[in-house]
Amino acid sequence: MMNYAPDPPRASIPTANPATPAIHATALTVTRGPRTVLRHLDFTVPRGQITGLLGPSGCGKSTLMRSIVGTQAKVTGTLEVLGRPAGHPALRTRIGYVTQAPSVYDDLTVRQNLDYFAAILDPGRAADRRHADVTRAIADVDLTSHADALAGNLSGGQRNRVSLAVALLGTPELLVLDEPTVGLDPVLRRDLWNLFHDIADRRGATLLVSSHVMDEAERCHRLLLMREGEILADDTPDALRTRTGTDTVEEAFLHLVDEAVAAGRAQDAKETAR
Repeated sequence: MMNYAPDPPRASIPTANPATPAIHATALTVTRGPRTVLRHLDFTVPRGQITGLLGPSGCGKSTLMRSIVGTQAKVTGTLEVLGRPAGHPALRTRIGYVTQAPSVYDDLTVRQNLDYFAAILDPGRAADRRHADVTRAIADVDLTSHADALAGNLSGGQRNRVSLAVALLGTPELLVLDEPTVGLDPVLRRDLWNLFHDIADRRGATLLVSSHVMDEAERCHRLLLMREGEILADDTPDALRTRTGTDTVEEAFLHLVDEAVAAGRAQDAKETAR
């Protein structure tokens, strides 16, 4: 089990507030065939914090994350990541990305997987330093006792943690995590969130974590709430609860959804009346 102190019920926002945000988007749009997946998004992700990207399945969270790491096609608008255009070659070693499906080789052990990816990320790094990076990343995700196990023999949750360990190689400035806790038991979910806070609070990294589980929103410093390719809100959990007069982020999200639906119906009625 990862040895971190229990996390507080509400996340405390770090005091650091660098001028340049980790991510800045203006009129960000993604189309796929005739469908517009992301619709003119404007948002900012501050450095050194955990920003939660929350919304139901199919709302565009994964598409947005692929856009940020530079693997999404047909992206228009402005999208800057760590001061560079998204997808810039200089960002490759500064960003860690964990997809929903574990990105590991089943016929390699945990350590062999990390050795392989470490060599790709920084082929000129000295062997002893690369070994130290691999050992640290394995320990971070609590897989030291499974370091010599084949990835194909691990449980689904353990394979997810191997992917997270790969993303932690080289201590990236920005971690983009696409539903990293899906399918995990409550204890492991808690421990991973404690790790996420350690990465942000002690190491100064920025984390963008997607989820469709609303109780995880309470663990984030800031939230982007999405629905149908649009951002309904970009604020702190406390501010969202205050703004909507609700007790939980889930209630706040449902309140904002109801507002959006009502506004859409009013607009439709207005256009029909013309």
